[in-house]
Amino acid sequence: MTATDQIPTNTSGTAPARGLYAMAEALPLVLTFRPNWQLRSLVLRVLGAAMVLSSTGIWLMPGAAYDPEMALIKIGVSIFFLFAGIALMMINDPDSHPDAYFDPIRRELRVLQRSNKGRPRTVLRRGYDSLGSVRFKDRSVELFEIDGSLLIRLPINVGTTRQLLRDQLSGVVPILS
Repeated sequence: MTATDQIPTNTSGTAPARGLYAMAEALPLVLTFRPNWQLRSLVLRVLGAAMVLSSTGIWLMPGAAYDPEMALIKIGVSIFFLFAGIALMMINDPDSHPDAYFDPIRRELRVLQRSNKGRPRTVLRRGYDSLGSVRFKDRSVELFEIDGSLLIRLPINVGTTRQLLRDQLSGVVPILS
């Protein structure tokens, strides 16, 4: 048994108490939604910035600048590039991703998303007893409705987070293998 595998003990040398007393001292477990690929986010931002710059760059190119038909086409293309570029730059904004809170005291899952002013707003609130089942995978956890449909899939990066979540949900929600 390594030092990281040891179970913490109290002053009497026994294992810590489980149950209601342990739940009263437990803090909510927080899982955040993040884009899967950091490279994808970077590429989309660079592509978006290039489109915004090219929306103004179209007007700097020499050519038939005084032709009314060509000016109309340039206006349409530059407006499209401007809005598409802004959308690509904002698509993977990390502040727009919600957070999932697993509260052991209230025994509920809360999904919070920040509003435009930065205040968290509850998007989903479900009690553990209203969940159908849970499945732990290599890098994610899937929560299912009672009818078996997928409710939410959350990324998990750390093994201790997986164990804490498994401890919170065991006995309340059926855990699928």
